[in-house]
Amino acid sequence: MTHPAPASWNAPPTGPAKARYVERMFSHIVPHYDLMNWLMTGGRMTAWRRMTARTASAGRRGDGLDVATGTGDLAFSLASQPGIERVVGVDFCADMVYAAQGKVRQRGLQRKVELVVGDGLCLPFADASFVCATIGFGLRNVSDIPQALSEMCRVLAPGGRVAILELTPLRPGFFATLFRWYFQGIVPILGRLLARDYDAYAYLFPSMVAFPPADELCRMMEAIGLREVNYRRIALCTVAIHVGTR
Repeated sequence: MTHPAPASWNAPPTGPAKARYVERMFSHIVPHYDLMNWLMTGGRMTAWRRMTARTASAGRRGDGLDVATGTGDLAFSLASQPGIERVVGVDFCADMVYAAQGKVRQRGLQRKVELVVGDGLCLPFADASFVCATIGFGLRNVSDIPQALSEMCRVLAPGGRVAILELTPLRPGFFATLFRWYFQGIVPILGRLLARDYDAYAYLFPSMVAFPPADELCRMMEAIGLREVNYRRIALCTVAIHVGTR
């Protein structure tokens, strides 16, 4: 089973059409989501999440938030950090949240992690509710990046920190060509074989190309009021961790 893909993968869907597509896509790939993430990243996803959680939570004490939490693994990493008392994970795909809730029960984290269905463009939380917030490989999928950033900033307490783990566009060159071949050729085939969904994984590369370069994302973060904004490239510069403080 697949879902209708955009007419051209060189032009990913935008606005409400993107939101509808992404929600259907993630609902379909839930059973194979964790395995595909592990395979696509060569098993490095866990380490990247830990780095992001440490970056967000360092020196903070209180509740944390994980936006676009998926099956919950970044929320679990955040919950394990010193000083973080409780974590709320939010995702607009109900099937992802249900899968994450099963993992919470299996790990006995009911008192530490709460998972809710909600829209990252209109977070169902009061202002200044959290000391830190994370989003892992989810900002690329929202239909309005400045609005998503603004909402994360709104729910942070003064001095709170946001950390963003995301694929980042590469400058033209040999490695960019190799990366394109991997994500356009190999990853969709893995998606077809393991998740029975070619289109969902064919979407990855054009969504990355359409995403703002690392420096531009920094400017977007500063524009919505975050300060001390910077980033670190990892995974041969294909992934970046951006951080900013409210």
